[in-house]
Amino acid sequence: QVHLVESGGGLVQAGGSLRLSCAASGRTFNSYAMGWFRQAPGKEREFVGAVDWSGGITWYGDSMKDRFTISRDSIKNTLYLQMNSLKPEDTAVYSCGVLVSGSVVGGTYDYWGQGTQVTVSS
Repeated sequence: QVHLVESGGGLVQAGGSLRLSCAASGRTFNSYAMGWFRQAPGKEREFVGAVDWSGGITWYGDSMKDRFTISRDSIKNTLYLQMNSLKPEDTAVYSCGVLVSGSVVGGTYDYWGQGTQVTVSS
């Protein structure tokens, strides 16, 4: 059975940093692009960013550019999201998924984890 488990969320002050992890078990996704999404209360799920199968190409949502960095470790079968200069508007549940069809932005992601809460205080 395939599982994605996110971790690393928490409470941080504005301007601080967090590093999220998304560990995959049950199978490897080394040939798939993977992405991070977030959802704040009362809002739609938002694309945070994604990385291609090799880890060499990344994409980011407009508000995350220059602050967030996505990477992956194929040996550990883990996806990471380094978040710097956090703002209160970054508060959300962050989830990872595997791109199973379509393009990185707007395509279909599957194998969602349960998410990890990130709360940024002002």
